Amino acid sequence: MAPCTEPSILVVDDDAVTCDLLEEVFSAEGFQVHTARNPPSALQLAAVSPPDVVVTDLRMGSRDDGLQLLERMRREHPSVPVVLITAFGSIETAIRAVKDGAFDYVSKPFELSALIGVVRRALARKSDPIAPRPEESDEEFSGMRAMMGRSAAMLEVYKLIARVADADAAVLVTGDSGTGKELVARAIHRHGIRRDRPFVAVNCGAVTETLLESELFGHTRGAFTGAVASRKGLFEQAGAGTVFLDEVGEMSAALQVKLLRVLHEREFVPVGGSDPIPVRARIIAATNVDLHVLAESGAFRRDLLYRLDVINIHLPPLRSRRDDIPLLVRQFLRRFTPAGRPVPAFSDGFMAALCAYSWPGNVRELENTVERAVTLCTGSVVSEADLPGAVLATESSAAPDPATFFQGMPTIDEMERRYVAHVLQSVGGNRTRAAEILGVNRRTLSRMAARVRSDS
Repeated sequence: MAPCTEPSILVVDDDAVTCDLLEEVFSAEGFQVHTARNPPSALQLAAVSPPDVVVTDLRMGSRDDGLQLLERMRREHPSVPVVLITAFGSIETAIRAVKDGAFDYVSKPFELSALIGVVRRALARKSDPIAPRPEESDEEFSGMRAMMGRSAAMLEVYKLIARVADADAAVLVTGDSGTGKELVARAIHRHGIRRDRPFVAVNCGAVTETLLESELFGHTRGAFTGAVASRKGLFEQAGAGTVFLDEVGEMSAALQVKLLRVLHEREFVPVGGSDPIPVRARIIAATNVDLHVLAESGAFRRDLLYRLDVINIHLPPLRSRRDDIPLLVRQFLRRFTPAGRPVPAFSDGFMAALCAYSWPGNVRELENTVERAVTLCTGSVVSEADLPGAVLATESSAAPDPATFFQGMPTIDEMERRYVAHVLQSVGGNRTRAAEILGVNRRTLSRMAARVRSDS
């Protein structure tokens, strides 16, 4: 890789057309571009002259080629930012990528302008050297399989989880009921430095004020009727672990004052006690209501809100990420199929109905619906007959094309092939005109056209 004053981009992808496309796009932006078809070739190029940014696909010859390249780059060229691209977004790969030092993690299909923006940000902020992290076992990820999705909104959630996992700052997780707020809290705990410490949780809206105070802070013997022995509260039980306060907006005004002291003074006093006990736990809170609105009305302390809302992670409702529904359905089908039975297939109408429904209960409602369908299914295929009436009552005209959802979101390769075929057809096969419209040269267009023919 020859030295050059222009920023240099190394594109790594086993698909020649994608390499050619990104080479032309980045070249048009004024970058010097080199391409490699596999990690060994990329490492050889980087050894001669390290690029300014690496843009690599995640899956090439094997499942984690991109992650393995990231690991080598962080070890051998720690100042070079690495951007990962994949059509298989998941919490496991996103967290591993971010924690292993990836500058960003982009899910296909993506807008080229967005990818250019990521590369420009990487060029503007050279990464600091980061020590490589040891490999994490599959067991570390197994507990989070329920939180799935490869939509852009969920990918942002995954990246935030990775970035805050090792911090001490309070986190406020917001979102509608059933979106998986506790799963986010558990993911932060599981993937952070507190993973070997306790994770304790309480629903602030499910118990009375007196009981909640005792649950959180513990009590001394004789503190109230029935307190025959002293009891440690959750803050003491957690030690240096994590305390998760679900539906914190339901907490009474008196308890809000006590929680504020915990956050401000990092200590508490048990019910009936007099000596303060230090707090070492990290606090993660969650709510399905807008605490800012409650603060405006005086129902929630504004100073407590600011203490809790240091880092905010918002979970989108399922209706705003319908592209994730097929992925979740397949996961739930596997989970609820009894051992020894094959996982059932599903009819077109079954998936179309699920994708058309608004899911007011979000992922939790979808999970329950799939469990019901598996339980009621008498054959090898779950169908509309196994769905509740509320799901089937959705207007059929609102249902998306089921074929689109069966395939999941189209990859950038699929979108590219469709677009090239459309342009060629619209110009009557005139390749010179098609190349002008596509903004590529004839050599690249020939490769694109060959792909279209081979896939037709």
